[in-house]
Amino acid sequence: MPTAAIAKDRDAGTASGAENGAAAAEAADADSAPKVEELFSTGVAKGRDRLDSATSTSSLRASEIEKFGVRSLAEVFRNIPGIRAEAIGEGLGSYTIRGLPLAANGSKWLNFQEDGLPVVEFGDINYLTPDSLLRFDLNLAQIETIRGGSASTFASNSPGGVINLISKTGDVEGGTIQATTGLDYGESRLDFAYGAKLSDTVRFHIGGFYREGEGPRDQGFTAYRGGQIKFNITKDLPTGYIRLYGKYLNDQTPLYQGVPLAVSGSNDDPRYTNVPGFDASRDVIQSRNLGNYVIPNGENEPTRFDARQGINPTVKSIGLEAQFDVADWTITERFRFSDISGSVQLVLPLRIAPAATILGVLNAPGGSLRYVNGDRTGQVVPNAATATLNGNGILVSGMLYSPQMKNMDNVTNDLRASRVWKAGAGDLTTTFGIYASRQSVFNDFLGSNIVTDVRSGGNTALVDVIDAGGVAQTQGGFFNFNGSVAASFDVDYQVLAPYASVNYKVGKFSFGGSIRFDRGNVEGQAFGYTIGRQNFPTQSVDVNRDGVISVAETRTAQFDFNAPSLVDYNYDYTSYSASVNYRVSDAFAAFARYSRGGRAAADRILVTPTIDPVTGQLAGGEDGFDVVTQTEVGLKFRKSNVTLNLTGFLADTSEVNRQVTSNAAGETVAFLIERDYRAYGLEFEGAVTFGGFNLTAGATYTKAEITDDVTQPQFIGNTPRRQPDLIFQATPQYQTDLFTAGVNIVGHTDSFAQDANQLKLPGFAIVSPFLQVRAAEGVSVMVNVNNVFDTLGIVEISQGALPANGVVTARTINPRTVSAAVRVSF
Repeated sequence: MPTAAIAKDRDAGTASGAENGAAAAEAADADSAPKVEELFSTGVAKGRDRLDSATSTSSLRASEIEKFGVRSLAEVFRNIPGIRAEAIGEGLGSYTIRGLPLAANGSKWLNFQEDGLPVVEFGDINYLTPDSLLRFDLNLAQIETIRGGSASTFASNSPGGVINLISKTGDVEGGTIQATTGLDYGESRLDFAYGAKLSDTVRFHIGGFYREGEGPRDQGFTAYRGGQIKFNITKDLPTGYIRLYGKYLNDQTPLYQGVPLAVSGSNDDPRYTNVPGFDASRDVIQSRNLGNYVIPNGENEPTRFDARQGINPTVKSIGLEAQFDVADWTITERFRFSDISGSVQLVLPLRIAPAATILGVLNAPGGSLRYVNGDRTGQVVPNAATATLNGNGILVSGMLYSPQMKNMDNVTNDLRASRVWKAGAGDLTTTFGIYASRQSVFNDFLGSNIVTDVRSGGNTALVDVIDAGGVAQTQGGFFNFNGSVAASFDVDYQVLAPYASVNYKVGKFSFGGSIRFDRGNVEGQAFGYTIGRQNFPTQSVDVNRDGVISVAETRTAQFDFNAPSLVDYNYDYTSYSASVNYRVSDAFAAFARYSRGGRAAADRILVTPTIDPVTGQLAGGEDGFDVVTQTEVGLKFRKSNVTLNLTGFLADTSEVNRQVTSNAAGETVAFLIERDYRAYGLEFEGAVTFGGFNLTAGATYTKAEITDDVTQPQFIGNTPRRQPDLIFQATPQYQTDLFTAGVNIVGHTDSFAQDANQLKLPGFAIVSPFLQVRAAEGVSVMVNVNNVFDTLGIVEISQGALPANGVVTARTINPRTVSAAVRVSF
């Protein structure tokens, strides 16, 4: 759970806050190392004591995270106050903060960083969200988070806040090997880490992990396979350091999309249960029977893909970080180049309904089914038997998406200079910096409409739809090939952002101000579908090359590379922040802050009316970015064994985005939104320690509202979808020399499934106990139970109202999983 970051102001010439924060975390996590003060530096000019800083910040040490029994980064981030993390799987999660809207997946308003630089420039790139490129392992020293405040001006595209994963750097010598296995689910994992000094001034750290297994859900195949390795080497200088680091990530993980869930009752009081023969938290649509398939690729050539790959990113990055003094100025330089590519395979249900409904939608009313694969291959299901198929009579008409990330490279450089001046009775800290980045978005979006049954145990299979006249409307379970969603983007985003800040500390007061000017240049081309276009052109293509054109093959989309939609526009915006902090006493402080931050639009506005396809320029009235203004007022208390932080906030947001939801017929659709929002609330974070007992807790109360809506004015005054009034976290634990035992609790209250504010999503709490036993010196055994009560936690429902057929499309958290680990430190 978040802990108070304790730091003292540093004179110019000492190591950075991030450097000292990592060292502190490493030392605190070492068995015999002394406790070291922790500096907080993320999203601020210089590391300083939290009680002297007008910011809302939290830190999570790696030694605390490992107790939670988390299976993904989303499950880590949900332990941070103010953060709404929809923990479903490893990657492509949905994140927001303090009531800012969640129109799409990813982290539009939050900047995910690794060692002080963003992982990708935009947190909501289609199918390349930053959590897909990050992993929690033994390389991690701690996670620092800043919410609101100066995050707007010390990082681009971060008006909501920054989450920064800080790596170990070899400050504490020694190594660790850890073996972890699932006791009631299929996964085995091996982690290692080692750090040492090569000389008095040179140190290094290396670590990584590898894992394999089916995972916590019944997929019927090895869905997890891969890992990462990270390395850094640091040369300490008389007034700073220089560090070279690298990372290689190649990790295949499943992507858990919507599944059928039965619902009864009313919109205000719905009752959700599993459909017969299918467990919504354990079973999947994307099973072992959905393997190799052939569709046209981004060059219109029939190509074989493997649906079992799930999310499979590859990241090869190299970076340089340095800090040193020049004429009383502290210079900090950070640079990283990341070669990013990969692919995603997922089944997005377009409609989950009784078989008769699906047959009617797919041109086969009164028709029959024929199994394509699985243990029923070739079996015919006559029309009279479709209503009782698998005991539930349900079919899925889904989109088999295959985004191919050809080149998603990111190169980033951040150079800043800081100096502390004596000014009258106080100290004036000035910082000047310049940030530059290039984000490539070169990908193909391929997607075909498929039909499957609904069955448990990883046995869901493709079925062919045959009309009443005996004509197959599908081929191998495919209704079309790339259908109406094929798209290809080849666009570069270049960002240049100078920034500056001042902080004047005199007596008990600190006055701060910062400003950042972001200018972006976007160039490239886009091909394919356009939101709002009707009758997407398709052709007859012999996809399987059997010499016969089937009905399904007449619905094949082909890219027309002679008709690109141009992308060629610029944008610029100014972010600023002003604050005052009053240190009432050694233990108590109060602050106030007002901020304005921007967030540039990325690929989600491509092939939409926001961009003129002929000129590539932004359409009339569009400016290519969204704005968040925030007011914060906070109180902080820290004394011996008690830490309490309380922050009130008010945020106004404007947004243009692409949102996926369901229409009145229950079909999944995408449309453009242009809205304004307001959110206000209260955020609490605290920690109490008495002897061996420790309690950390957090809670955020939020009231959010749609204040304006250009495209759907009927939603004005409604609460944004999936926005609960209260989110909460708590971790009580008891520690002795022999063991540590405790429980991690996270949860939230009810929310609305969609912006129409009809169907409710029930709130829930996830309880996860843990036990660590120090069996011998350097040897520990850990047992973690995630979701011990096997709670059915629903994080998303596509439908906005109770459907007539009593079945919704839902995404759920993982079921109960129990893991055991043995760690050896040397």
